[in-house]
Amino acid sequence: MLDSNCKPFAFAHRKRFVLMVLICTIVVSCQTALSQTTTRAQTLDERNQSERSDSLTGGRIETAELVPNEPDISITLNLPSFRLTLWQNGKEVKSYYVGVGLKEHPLYIGDREINELIWNPAWIPPSSDWVLGIKGVTPGEVIKASDPRNPLGKMKMPLGDRYLIHQAARTTDLGNLVSHGCIRMLRPDIYDLAEKIVAARNAPVSQKRIDAAKRSLRTLVVPLDEPVPVDINYDTLVVEQGMLHVYPDVYGRGTNRTARLRAELLTANVPESSLNEKTLKQMLARVTRRMQFVVETRSIAEGRAIADGRLLPLIPRAAARRR
Repeated sequence: MLDSNCKPFAFAHRKRFVLMVLICTIVVSCQTALSQTTTRAQTLDERNQSERSDSLTGGRIETAELVPNEPDISITLNLPSFRLTLWQNGKEVKSYYVGVGLKEHPLYIGDREINELIWNPAWIPPSSDWVLGIKGVTPGEVIKASDPRNPLGKMKMPLGDRYLIHQAARTTDLGNLVSHGCIRMLRPDIYDLAEKIVAARNAPVSQKRIDAAKRSLRTLVVPLDEPVPVDINYDTLVVEQGMLHVYPDVYGRGTNRTARLRAELLTANVPESSLNEKTLKQMLARVTRRMQFVVETRSIAEGRAIADGRLLPLIPRAAARRR
């Protein structure tokens, strides 16, 4: 039995023990929270990584013609590059340049899917400020393909939750923020993409019916047995086949920062000694709303990033001239 004179000491000892346990609990909780935050940040970066990044492709992108009745197809879009790509069996079949959602009505970043293809689609305007600003249009009404108020053009591919791929209004849509959260493609391009999907998936529609839909205003809906995955990402700093591409941060997400550029180049095995802050800032500063900065990683490693780098239009002139 303890002496009564020892009780204050025992109480103080217990108090210190409880305090130490509490401190340890707080430290562990903070470490766990930090780890979870880091994991979330890593997951976000991975989700926003371009499908063309060397860290995913190993520095090599194979191309191939579409093979009919080979259903392993998918679509990717790196939004800041305005480049949408159809893949089959892991190989690039074709890329198309597109327009995307306005900054105030942005395109969803993440995984979507196409379950059907629709020629001559009707448009049901959503209830939004964007629609309320259009004269003569009421949210919820059905606007047929023949109606000049219908902005969808000759074709749409629903992506779920009112997001769409649909026909562009004009060639100047390409490389611009133009839609209410949708992807816009030139008519020849969206027709080509749709027919490639039909061929790969052996969809239940004949070329004769497709051609008839192109000539008429009659709606043609073609369901797909299995959805086509669509991966939409947002990557402004991409090393592709040994070339650094710095795209404009069109949605103002703060992605073009020196810390992120340094991390991307280190992943591409550019020596840390070549990545001084001044050069990184100069590369980022070269980018404009319609131009990307492109330079070989070898030039960066050799200290010639600015001298060898080039400004290239986001949308090649040949694509911009297409109708």
